[in-house]
Amino acid sequence: MALEQDILPLGSHRCLLGESPLWHPTEKQLYAVDIPGRQVLRWRAGADVPDVWPQDGEPGCIAARASGGLLVARRDGLWTLDTTTGAQALVSPPPYDPARVRFNDGKVDPAGRLWIGSISDAREPEATLYRFDGSGFAAQVPGLTTSNGLAWSPDGRRMHWSDTKAHCIYVADFDAATGALSNPRVFAEFKPRAAGEAYGGRPDGAAMDAEGCYWAAMFEGGCVLRIAPTGEVVQRVDLPATCPTMPTFGGADLRTLFITTACEKRPADELEREPLAGAVLQLRVDVPGLPATLTGA
Repeated sequence: MALEQDILPLGSHRCLLGESPLWHPTEKQLYAVDIPGRQVLRWRAGADVPDVWPQDGEPGCIAARASGGLLVARRDGLWTLDTTTGAQALVSPPPYDPARVRFNDGKVDPAGRLWIGSISDAREPEATLYRFDGSGFAAQVPGLTTSNGLAWSPDGRRMHWSDTKAHCIYVADFDAATGALSNPRVFAEFKPRAAGEAYGGRPDGAAMDAEGCYWAAMFEGGCVLRIAPTGEVVQRVDLPATCPTMPTFGGADLRTLFITTACEKRPADELEREPLAGAVLQLRVDVPGLPATLTGA
């Protein structure tokens, strides 16, 4: 288990709500977003502060394009971002009412397809997990409140996602050739907040390691959990921030775990105790992660 003294911030930058950390598979640099800050961020090697691309809408997640640059899923649709010139262009409008819903967690599957979930502002079960099919979005898992936690098993035969408010992680069989899901089932469940009981948090973003273990950031639980393919928690790493949002594996050997965190809307006394709230945290782990897949979209 990693100790807090082994966990360091990535420079001095703090996000309001950091999300979607991405170790770019060809650039070998870390990207992320600050959702309410409306920023896409990139940390160059050795830099104390990241490069920043302001966004006109809240960016929920990003993906690396095979042709260069990024895809940015914002409340107002899916956009390209040229990280050399800063140019942005709309790819597709959102498949929902942006007055009530925005894009949230997203990842690229082993075949290069982009999957993006949404979140309901009203915290109602009106969010959906979508698959982007080049020109538009196809709903795959409706009835969610906060779509999160996308990750695929190393063999590409299982896909995981979570509904954060429901405190539940799901898994389904995945057909890489067609992108079809089948046999959805509960992978892991966690106790909701209850009066008089310690709260362990709820599953937010996630990443997969090379042994098929699923690393879940537990929002308001102050930790990340390593969960075996059986659904058993096999490791807990306590963090110096109560609200981790998403891990990703990076570094030359994919054994550095980067974890985005949040400081937005946190109590003042908590922020006084947690100067690293909002930082990107980093620690070394024993098992490497899986590299991010480039999308052709």
